[in-house]
Amino acid sequence: MRRSAFSLSSIFFLVIFLATAGLATAQQTKPADAPPRPPAPLVSPEVHPDGSVTFRFRGPNAKEVMVAREGVPPEAMTKDDDGVWSLTTALAPDYYGYSFVADGVRTLDASNHALVPNLLSPSSALHVPGPASLPWEVNDVPRGEVHHHFYKSAVSEDQRDYYVYTPPGYESSGKKKYPVLYLLHGYSDDASGWTAVGHANVIFDNLIAQGKVKPMVVVMPLGYGTMEMIRLGWGGAWNRHEVRDENFSKYTQALLTEVMPQVEGEYRVSKDRKERAIAGLSMGGSESLLTGLNHLDQFAWIGAFSAGGLPEGFEKDFPGLDAKANSRIRLLWIACGTEDRLIEPNRKFREWLKTQGVQHTDIETPGMHTWMVWRRNLAEFAPLLFR
Repeated sequence: MRRSAFSLSSIFFLVIFLATAGLATAQQTKPADAPPRPPAPLVSPEVHPDGSVTFRFRGPNAKEVMVAREGVPPEAMTKDDDGVWSLTTALAPDYYGYSFVADGVRTLDASNHALVPNLLSPSSALHVPGPASLPWEVNDVPRGEVHHHFYKSAVSEDQRDYYVYTPPGYESSGKKKYPVLYLLHGYSDDASGWTAVGHANVIFDNLIAQGKVKPMVVVMPLGYGTMEMIRLGWGGAWNRHEVRDENFSKYTQALLTEVMPQVEGEYRVSKDRKERAIAGLSMGGSESLLTGLNHLDQFAWIGAFSAGGLPEGFEKDFPGLDAKANSRIRLLWIACGTEDRLIEPNRKFREWLKTQGVQHTDIETPGMHTWMVWRRNLAEFAPLLFR
């Protein structure tokens, strides 16, 4: 039997190899340095017991940060040693949209999950709770339901949607038919505007429970006759009169020939014009006037909140409108905030109605072109319907 023999040099090199391999393995298995711990999350917005609100934004490298809040000029924030910008301000109970502007760049509040949906400029949402008497505060009352529908529009040649609010007790009311309000949103909103931002369903729940509003079905459709209005943006849409006119005319056509027949086929709503209303805000206010006043065979109740987009030379858009219409109009309600940039066009339209002998209700309230005004408009307008 032969024995294998190792020389001293062979043993030396073997030991060196094993030691080197072990060192390499140890280096490979050595844990990497732990990543830096992320900073603690910010609380923003923070609503304090006294109703004041603190906004916070993390931007250690920013030079200037402001809070851009619905209805007021942007307000400057201050930075602490940790690079967190903040602003504390007193706010009345309501819902607000806001965003941050960091070195000229608009951004949402990354610490806040609540959003104001918008097709051009979504923003973060803030709720400052108030007393139960405010019509948009959720109370322990019977609740209606909000239904979401989709359909293909032959008029606008696209896919679109609409929302329907049915009042408490609708499902158990047998064959009873309800009056119906077509409630229109403004420019850049989507079809969810009146529920997601206006909280119309909550307003109706509360007012119905208080006996101030007659139970009704509320239909909230997408408010564009052509989506070119959105593709062109603010300046392009309203400066091109042919696009604006197409938007208004096709919207009326889509509402009368597509949305209304679908609603009347799926819901127990009255087809009597005396139990049909139309109202809207901003662009939707103009659409309500154009559709309602030019189709008095379909609508007896008409409301406009801060109507926008109507060109002067009203005779063109309201041909033949005169005092004869008074016998058919149960309510023509035109409201606008006194600080709204559209107050003068609304006043001119109301003055023109007077020259035509058309009876209407003028409403001017404090406020700008904001949802804070329009929620209040709806809460005042709805109790007047179908009486």
